[in-house]
Amino acid sequence: MTPQQSNIKKQKSWRWLGLLVMTMLLVVLSRLPAVAASARHYTELKSPPLPEIQLPEYTRYQLDNGMVVYLVEDHELPLVSGTALVNTGDRLEPQEKVGLASLMGQVMRTGGTTRHSGDELNQLLEQRAASVETSVNQSSGSASFSALSEDLNTVFDLFAEVMQKPIFTQDKLELAKRQQTGQIARRNDDPDDIAGREIQKLIYGENSPYARTVEYATLNNISREDLVAFYQKYFHPENMILGIVGDFDSAKMRSLIEEKFGDWQPSSKAPKPTVPSASQSKQGGIFFVNQPQLTQSYVQMGHLGGQLNNPDYAALDVLNEVMNGFGGRLFNEVRSRQGLAYSVYGYWSPRYDYPGMFIAGGQTRSDATVPFIQAVLSEIKEIRAKPIAKEELTKAKEALMNSFVFNFQDPSQTLSRLMRYEYYGYPEDFIFRYLEGVKATTVEDIQRVAQKYLKPDQIVTLVVGNAGAINPPLTSLAAEVTSLDVTIPDPKT
Repeated sequence: MTPQQSNIKKQKSWRWLGLLVMTMLLVVLSRLPAVAASARHYTELKSPPLPEIQLPEYTRYQLDNGMVVYLVEDHELPLVSGTALVNTGDRLEPQEKVGLASLMGQVMRTGGTTRHSGDELNQLLEQRAASVETSVNQSSGSASFSALSEDLNTVFDLFAEVMQKPIFTQDKLELAKRQQTGQIARRNDDPDDIAGREIQKLIYGENSPYARTVEYATLNNISREDLVAFYQKYFHPENMILGIVGDFDSAKMRSLIEEKFGDWQPSSKAPKPTVPSASQSKQGGIFFVNQPQLTQSYVQMGHLGGQLNNPDYAALDVLNEVMNGFGGRLFNEVRSRQGLAYSVYGYWSPRYDYPGMFIAGGQTRSDATVPFIQAVLSEIKEIRAKPIAKEELTKAKEALMNSFVFNFQDPSQTLSRLMRYEYYGYPEDFIFRYLEGVKATTVEDIQRVAQKYLKPDQIVTLVVGNAGAINPPLTSLAAEVTSLDVTIPDPKT
């Protein structure tokens, strides 16, 4: 082909390409009027109804030794996971040995078993991308596992081994103690942590099992024998709920559970733990932790709250929605309109089997500390004194109901909830009762629960900040401001 012929061919190609582009543009432009004619204002848009929630099928049964078992099959992925809830908690440990339950939960796994050391367990599990973990928190203990379906038998065997045959080696206990010692030494590094810790002491009392903290002295009181005794006291099959979800056959899983746990018969009977009571220690007052290096104040304000089984729980949750988040009263007034806060919140925060707290607060400039506290208190009093607008109620209820479906994204969430409800003695349909309560909540309900449960005269106010930069001073709020000493004790004393 000559150069001239080549140029002619290129010109023809470009001509055809241009014609194609023009044709496409004409087609698009010809449709624009139709699109514009069908466009609607956003207020005219209608959302489809929320999808109906479908609960996964589950099986509940009990072994002869008393262990309760839940099984939920889910074959979407080749994975199996399980958790055992144990009726215990660090609120049951002796006052002089705070930290015992947490150490027991950690060393139960890291210390290994009568058959495998902790390091051997790590290696066996890492080879299979699996895990076995144990822990104890404030109101329960737990042991969990996760594995590929093909490795279930091996990993479940290790899980059962850790639960029934831990040896609590001294070297792993010492390592855990050193780690805990490091945490004590760093506990005042974050002012937000200081505020969260100290407000609980003010509300519950510093010796309450819901507020006390691990100290060097309490760590030094804990021995390996204490870990063994705590484990033997509470880790019994009749004191546990085991739940397993994933890619398995229920009949085969029942056989496996019977094989690994059916013969577990501890030498003593498990005690029925008594839930420690809770009451409010300080009734009002202003408290201060001086941190001269800070350029802002961390504020926590609160009083004793209630439990999730309170008949007004749903209405209180709607109240939370009215007060908090983008578009909530505290955000709109204290942060947006008055410009007094980097963050602001106010929540009635219940617990399952003991009273939680109502907590409000946030972060603000040092020179805005007093106006911030006054503004938050003003909003609390306002919502008690005047009915909210119907639009506020509608928006809050819709937000809660629209997010309700996210409680059921996967079967493991349903399993966790069923186990938790049984553990704390709640009805299995508790969450649906909550939803019906949200739907039924009225403007009058919001004012009623605000007046009943929000108690400005009992609010304890704690500020962590720079005394020299807070102006006006905290004494403009109250004649007496109590300074708190958060100095960490010398580990040698």
